Amino acid sequence: MHEGPGRSCPLHYRYAPTVFATPAAIACEVLYVVGGLYGNELALDAVLRAFEAETGATHLVFNGDFNWFNVDPMLFKRVNERVLCWAATRGNVETELGTTSQAAGCGCAYPPWVEDGLVERSNAIMRRLQQTAAQFPDLRAQVTALPMWQRVDVGATRVAVVHGDAESLAGWGFAQETLREASHLAQVRHWFAQAQVDIFASSHTCLPISQRVEVHGHPKLIANNGAAGLPNFAGTQYGVLTRIATRPYVGPLRCCGVQIRGVYVDALALHYEQAAWEQSFLGQWPAGSEAHTSYWTRLQHGPAYTVGEAIPTMAGAQGVRARACCARTRLRTMPP
Repeated sequence: MHEGPGRSCPLHYRYAPTVFATPAAIACEVLYVVGGLYGNELALDAVLRAFEAETGATHLVFNGDFNWFNVDPMLFKRVNERVLCWAATRGNVETELGTTSQAAGCGCAYPPWVEDGLVERSNAIMRRLQQTAAQFPDLRAQVTALPMWQRVDVGATRVAVVHGDAESLAGWGFAQETLREASHLAQVRHWFAQAQVDIFASSHTCLPISQRVEVHGHPKLIANNGAAGLPNFAGTQYGVLTRIATRPYVGPLRCCGVQIRGVYVDALALHYEQAAWEQSFLGQWPAGSEAHTSYWTRLQHGPAYTVGEAIPTMAGAQGVRARACCARTRLRTMPP
């Protein structure tokens, strides 16, 4: 049994799926959901460039873990001040910035398939980030007071924006590993029925996935953007955000996407200056540090994960139409 800091999920992280069965606080034509920025200010620049090119009724929400690598005090200050100019929800990282207790560790609630070394390093990253956050009590208070979720209507499509899953801030119910299990898909269908939404837009698990689920004959969708501040596919060096809109995306950034219930749901690439990001990262997390050990290979080469894995069995699915990946997405298998 895996327990302890970084594994357990605190009770105050939890909510009922029925909280989403409520009128939306926001209605728009274009919604950007940006999770897992991880303190990458260059990726933040890319988010805002893409968003500013949109027209009509638009809404941008940072759905948690916009902090992580940004232990440099001035970078921490800038990232949080800039994010707080927009709508935001908190992730486990922001939640744990407000506590001195180490009971939850990083708050990631890592599942059993994640090896212990990575969990221990994540707890160490959190401790260092907490030390930085303590220098900015006002900012820390603002980010820890953010809500855990947001309800948005994109046209007539009901969207629940969460960090984790339908029941927990740090839930792994929308991870590609759990969504492979038929028994878990039954639970996901129940969540959708309780929540009365068409799309759950999430992050947390750090790998993107667009998973169709049919509930009482109606297509539903999980749209997990993975990470805005890290590469998400093998052989790439860009982050990803989720765009949900009543009209198709026109531009060079689309990695892949689907159509469902009258909206277009796309993963957009966030191309940032790789050399500058590496320099910033190494200035805070040199070789041998916890974050370097856990993330450096992914930062340079991406994870061993492909676009095809991110959109499982989508082609030809009733009510959902898969859309081809853009030519700019080049894939290769990462070395072990």
